[in-house]
Amino acid sequence: MTTGIGIPPSDGLASRPNPPTARRDFGLLWAGQSLSLFGDQFMALALPLLAVTVLGSSPAQAALLPFALFVPFLPLGLPAGAIVDRLPRRTVMLVCDGVQVVAFGGICVLAATGDLTFPLLFGLILLSGCAVVFFQVAYTSYLPSLYGDAEQLHRGNTRLALSESTSKALGPMAAGPLIGALGLIGALAANALSFAASLVSLALIRHREPSRPATVRRRGWLRRDIAMGLRFALRHPILEPILSCGTVYVLFLSMVETSLVLYCRDVLGLSPSWIGVVIGAAAAGYPIGNLMSARLKRRLGAPRTLAAAATVSVLGIVSMPALGSLGGVAGTAGLVAGSVVHCVGEGAFSPTSLTLRQTQTPADLLGRVGAVQRFLLWGAIALGSLAAAGTTALAGLSASVWIGALGTVLCLPALLRGGIRAAVRRGA
Repeated sequence: MTTGIGIPPSDGLASRPNPPTARRDFGLLWAGQSLSLFGDQFMALALPLLAVTVLGSSPAQAALLPFALFVPFLPLGLPAGAIVDRLPRRTVMLVCDGVQVVAFGGICVLAATGDLTFPLLFGLILLSGCAVVFFQVAYTSYLPSLYGDAEQLHRGNTRLALSESTSKALGPMAAGPLIGALGLIGALAANALSFAASLVSLALIRHREPSRPATVRRRGWLRRDIAMGLRFALRHPILEPILSCGTVYVLFLSMVETSLVLYCRDVLGLSPSWIGVVIGAAAAGYPIGNLMSARLKRRLGAPRTLAAAATVSVLGIVSMPALGSLGGVAGTAGLVAGSVVHCVGEGAFSPTSLTLRQTQTPADLLGRVGAVQRFLLWGAIALGSLAAAGTTALAGLSASVWIGALGTVLCLPALLRGGIRAAVRRGA
């Protein structure tokens, strides 16, 4: 038996029938997460505005809010995987959604009563970020218990990825009018309600994960569990090349993304409206890639799909500064086209790599392996942003964008190694 992706599965995804309520339960999961993802877009726009306009914070302080949301991945990412693997994942997601409702509901109430301060706002966002860490690890580990067939699992991953990419493309456009209609506090309240909707949808899911054997927690269990997940992920002939590819790719892509807005304005001389088109075009490419991934996987197999998608994404990224340097209408059009192409490739790569990770990982290690992936990618984002800042200070924005774009090429040899290379050669 194979997973339908050209590589035999691990014991984590045996060929088994789906639970009777699988379609209904996935529909609830999908609907709840789609609403929550759109709510996140309101938060991304409203929080900095709230800090600056309502609290009188400086732009530098406002810039700390995304840091507060994402920094918990560094200290908590690996331990979260070990902890989630010992708990029912649906329960973890329910608790995390409850924490999000409390965090954003608290922000709304404190802001409405005039009691909100920047330290309180920072602390509540930090609490939200901690919940995000555990939710994301549990979320990507839960679906294999719902679907016993690799094709249906990939279809589910594709639909969830489509919701995420669609929210990135349409969410900011909806957030502006919503803030105009409801105000900043109302937009944050809408985000809290979206988490409440996600919580309700999870509570209505009937499927329960198979019980896992009870394990005794001896002294040092957390360290040993983390080490077990790291060893499995970093020694696996299929997963290690995918993780290495993603880490290298994100490291250099972060240099491009950190510098892109100012590069467009200061180097290419684009107006804010055209800069918005470039950024929006990138978001539009993701759904295209998401929708293509299932067809590509059926025709090429997962390893060749990953290789093709990574190549397309890299070509798009490298073409952005190359075509953008032409200047004028041609340069702007080239920049937009390159942005779309790279996101099409990334949109096809993401659900395919997730399905492969789920089918190659034993059920009791899903959380830890997912946590390793999150830890590496979020760490790469931080290092890439730091590298962009240093490169820009020493050599300018153009150098930062070019080094980042050309650096993404290194993800291809990182991918085409070990089991991935062998599967590509045999046409699996």
